[in-house]
Amino acid sequence: MDVIVKVFGSEPPCAKCKVAHDIAKNVSERIGEGVVVEKHGALSEEGDKYGIMMTPTVVVNDEIVAVGKAPSEKKLEEIIRAKMEA
Repeated sequence: MDVIVKVFGSEPPCAKCKVAHDIAKNVSERIGEGVVVEKHGALSEEGDKYGIMMTPTVVVNDEIVAVGKAPSEKKLEEIIRAKMEA
């Protein structure tokens, strides 16, 4: 089963939102198969599902893991790998 990483940001993306998306993409590429990165606007219908109030917000398999800042690559990789093993 794929791990879904959703990065919610402003439209157009702010600097922090770009960094959060880049980190998610880098971690996804390092892990390889099994990780899907999606980019969403904070004010989108998808954003409403999670009650996004600050950007960037990073969600991994429906669990909010970072709000208002980009997680470190190390931290995001740990979270994704834990979800893959669950």
